[in-house]
Amino acid sequence: MLTFLDFEKPIAELETRVAELRETATAGSINIDSEIARLEAKSAKLLRETYSRLTPWQKSQVARHPDRPHFNDYVAGMADEFVPLAGDRAFSDDPAIVGGFARIDGRRVMIIGHEKGDDTASRLKHNFGMAKPEGYRKAIRLMQLADRFAIPIVTLVDTPGAFPGVEAEERGQAEAIARSTEQCLDVRVPIVAVILGEGGSGGAVAIAAANRVLMFEHAVYSVISPEGCASILWRTADKAAEAAEAMRITAFDLQALGVVDRVVSEPLGGAHRDPDAAIGAIKGAIVEELDGCSALGGDELRTQRRAKFLAIG
Repeated sequence: MLTFLDFEKPIAELETRVAELRETATAGSINIDSEIARLEAKSAKLLRETYSRLTPWQKSQVARHPDRPHFNDYVAGMADEFVPLAGDRAFSDDPAIVGGFARIDGRRVMIIGHEKGDDTASRLKHNFGMAKPEGYRKAIRLMQLADRFAIPIVTLVDTPGAFPGVEAEERGQAEAIARSTEQCLDVRVPIVAVILGEGGSGGAVAIAAANRVLMFEHAVYSVISPEGCASILWRTADKAAEAAEAMRITAFDLQALGVVDRVVSEPLGGAHRDPDAAIGAIKGAIVEELDGCSALGGDELRTQRRAKFLAIG
């Protein structure tokens, strides 16, 4: 069953009513098809109107929707084959970041990204997509491997941020994030990054310093969460909506600022309403961007990437 957000309650009421009428129509002999059609049209119109005027805070809620497809869903839908590679060869394997060799429409790629998990057990296993140092060191290892064999890199970003726990700090969280960002900027192969949902702080940038940065229409990308920003500025997370507005965290704002190169449209109502269409849209955009980068040489790719990020801000 689809989970509705707070601002979607009027839509939820209409869709619940439609479902009830369908059950009535199935169980009885009364023809209520016209009423069902009327309510469905009203619901679709309300959905379009609601999603055409989402506030930055509402987009944050959509970006965090528990039913949005995650890394494993995108790999299953985009890749013809996928060979996962584990471990940082120093401490352990971090399930919050998953990566490996893949083929997308016959193109060899190294695909790396955050996995949040789909239910309670898998979310705990993947630590809600919040990586520890070993996760970023795994990403570094995989980027170096791709660079060695001249294989383009695709990164899928969806994280609230890097894991802030004591053990992560003890193992060098800041250094690992910095090294991962440095590795992104150093490789001589194309990198295409996609912000799928949440792009939280250094935990996102560490694998998103790419030649081409794509962002889903209802995703968010920021240096801190709206709640975190509000807690610092107003000493209360209750001001998160105001913080989200001021921070300019939405896809079109970030495209205007030059942080994001391309905004990918989502199915009406968000990626969670039609995961297959969302995955298809991302796949098509990635293929186009990889083809666009294919004409550039290694030195040019690296120079372009560095210039792009030095120009931000």
